[in-house]
Amino acid sequence: MTEYKSDLLRLLSERGHIHQLTDAEGLDALAQKEIVVAYNGYDATAASLHVGNLASVMLLRRLQQAGHRPVALMGGGTTKVGDPSGKDESRKMITQEVITSNIAGIRKVFDRLLRFDDSPTGAIMVNNDDWLSELGYIDLLRNVGPHFTVNRMLTFDSVKLRLDREQPLTFLEFNYMILQAYDFRELALNHGVRLQLGGSDQWGNIINGIELTRRMNGIELFGLTTPLLTTADGAKMGKSVNGAVWLNEELLPHYDFWQFWRNTDDRDVGRFLKIFTDLPLDEIARLEALQGSEINAAKVVLANEVTKLVRGPEAAEAAEATAKATFAGGGVGADLPVWDVPAEGATIIDALVGIGFAASRGEAKRLIAGGGAKLNGESVTDEAHAITLTSGEIRISSGKKKHGVLKPA
Repeated sequence: MTEYKSDLLRLLSERGHIHQLTDAEGLDALAQKEIVVAYNGYDATAASLHVGNLASVMLLRRLQQAGHRPVALMGGGTTKVGDPSGKDESRKMITQEVITSNIAGIRKVFDRLLRFDDSPTGAIMVNNDDWLSELGYIDLLRNVGPHFTVNRMLTFDSVKLRLDREQPLTFLEFNYMILQAYDFRELALNHGVRLQLGGSDQWGNIINGIELTRRMNGIELFGLTTPLLTTADGAKMGKSVNGAVWLNEELLPHYDFWQFWRNTDDRDVGRFLKIFTDLPLDEIARLEALQGSEINAAKVVLANEVTKLVRGPEAAEAAEATAKATFAGGGVGADLPVWDVPAEGATIIDALVGIGFAASRGEAKRLIAGGGAKLNGESVTDEAHAITLTSGEIRISSGKKKHGVLKPA
């Protein structure tokens, strides 16, 4: 591990946040002598960020913890264009009303994880629509265009992958990297930003911004990326069997969020505790060293700590209580998903689809055939199994980790 002198880079390094640095020595020196203003950008394509974004939000949190100033850039302007990075097809156009609503939803996570105030290290949130939508097209071409060559733009992974797969890349998307580079310059000139943070897939875009600002204004800027997070089995971080693991409770119940972390692979527990919690490193080392079934205690700590940060302490307490009632007590917890059984009754297939454990009747049939469908802990193997409820409740399960409650309508 590289020996850094600044508190900032030491903290980021110790907790596993650093993948690439444009000028480690220069940034280390800068962080020792002044408050570094750094930003990360988030396009407003949904009403919430997801777990895949959480590492970069924690990076901003670490920056503030080390005595520096984080800037959360909302991509109100770039959302209208679409980042081609990692995409096989063009992003669907989103209206201004939806973008504005999405930004309001995303803001909730930052309010929990960052401190927003007028102090020198207080976080700020800005929207790149404020300057990008004011740009004149001809002015942009004349002033910024000469600093980009199509030859080099074609070498970037976001472009190459799309072309190699013979998937369309629109001219609109092709401009995304220019606009993101312009963002870095704008923030450097008007907000004193010296450092751009991002995931490893943003390295090329970050370099563009550094070079553009140096050529146009002679300002030295820096870039830092986090590792692309995958689980120990190689899966992309932030996905569950039901799709994205959203940070906002409006899109994902507290229990499901908590349970995602509780189901962490044994091999990932220590790494995730470092990146996604504020626990001291010596405590993390103790938890990481647990063996056998004892590692489950560390997973509960991970689930509680992340849920406290992202959803609040009450959400963590409720989710853990639900887990205890469901697993240890063999009952049902208050935070589980619920489906109301119609008065005329329903089949097990209706229930699995209705509660969201299967996306279709076909998927429900496969779940039943594989022995994964259970009522009150007993496997159901008959697709036509009827469920009638006039009172009380039934626990429905999909495999060992997904549970819900059936109640009379």
